[in-house]
Amino acid sequence: MGSLAWEVIGVIDTDGDCVEWTFPADPGAVRTARAAVRRQLHGWDLDCVADLAALLVSELVTNSLRHATGPIGVRLIRPAGLGNVLLVEVSDPLPDPPRERVAQPGDESGRGLQLLAGSSRRWGTRPDGDGKTVWFELAVPG
Repeated sequence: MGSLAWEVIGVIDTDGDCVEWTFPADPGAVRTARAAVRRQLHGWDLDCVADLAALLVSELVTNSLRHATGPIGVRLIRPAGLGNVLLVEVSDPLPDPPRERVAQPGDESGRGLQLLAGSSRRWGTRPDGDGKTVWFELAVPG
């Protein structure tokens, strides 16, 4: 695996409560986003949600790669005053919101949003400039 510095377009870190990456729209973005999320959550001592957050981010980044062109943003936020919650956002330049569908047993795709809905505390989507942001919350034990 290459260095994150070579595969990530940009990183913004604000007071340890928010970190944001922008990845190019290429297949390596999924692996790089997953690794960046795990690394940051381990750094924040949130190992308890690192694997789940990385899995859900990789599902959303994969969806972005399949349906949109342009850079993909990933943001992790530990909101002050909201208790033990991790907020995760994935943004892309396609304005159409994702659609949940029922995957058949033999389907190789189509389960990402079902996984997101079943694994997160809550999730949603919102317009973001010319694109959209899909977000989800994970409860952090403690």
